[in-house]
Amino acid sequence: MTEPSPDYVQSLARGLSVIRAFDAAHPRQTLSEVAKATDLTRATARRFLLTLAELGYVRTDGSVFWLTPRVLELGYSYLSSLTLPEVAVPHLESLTKKVRESASVSILDGGEVVYVARVPVSRIMTVAITIGTRFPAYATSMGRVLLAGLSESAFDEYLRTVTLTPLTGRTIATPEALRDEVARVRSDGFCIVDQELEEGLRSLAAPIRDGSGAVVAAANISTQAARYSADAVRADLLPELLNTARAIGLDLVRLQSTP
Repeated sequence: MTEPSPDYVQSLARGLSVIRAFDAAHPRQTLSEVAKATDLTRATARRFLLTLAELGYVRTDGSVFWLTPRVLELGYSYLSSLTLPEVAVPHLESLTKKVRESASVSILDGGEVVYVARVPVSRIMTVAITIGTRFPAYATSMGRVLLAGLSESAFDEYLRTVTLTPLTGRTIATPEALRDEVARVRSDGFCIVDQELEEGLRSLAAPIRDGSGAVVAAANISTQAARYSADAVRADLLPELLNTARAIGLDLVRLQSTP
């Protein structure tokens, strides 16, 4: 494990870990549950929870704690400073109207993809997807496109640190297989994932590039396997997605070049 720098503030890191302990699967937790999830003592977890409650980020009924909507403020400044969602949404809306399937844009954050723009058609997954939703990069079409955009050294570091957990019986779960798949995505310029993140879900993704050609984000379409065969995904959805990703990239370049 890498030693923290001299400027590392442990109390801040612990406070953020308490916030991250709450998720869709654990929206309300007792003090003991939070302490266990964060590897903190009960006394330390209690101090952080009560501080967050005083600041308005957490509420409690005395025995159970939960986050408040104020937590969204922590990510708002970042999201509001992005030009990418503003540029992407009109293109995603147009794409969704054409293919009648949900479309999204995400960026890479560590080993996960983070959704920054989305136009849904219907709920096709058991987990609802919203802005800020995260999924492991290795098991998603957008994640593999973003991994393909990394330098060799950055991708090697990712493979050294990632834990590849099979999410379905189809999930690529070895470093060697993932390396081969990412190389293929880099060569093809797109990625199709067939029921690796969730049974019954097919998705495809394409890179969004800036003026230098670097991959800055990924766009995708998600569909039910019952609606589109693997061949139909490639024939009917892929051309529209590639056009959309290219159009988003061109708009980003124009925006960035505007004085």
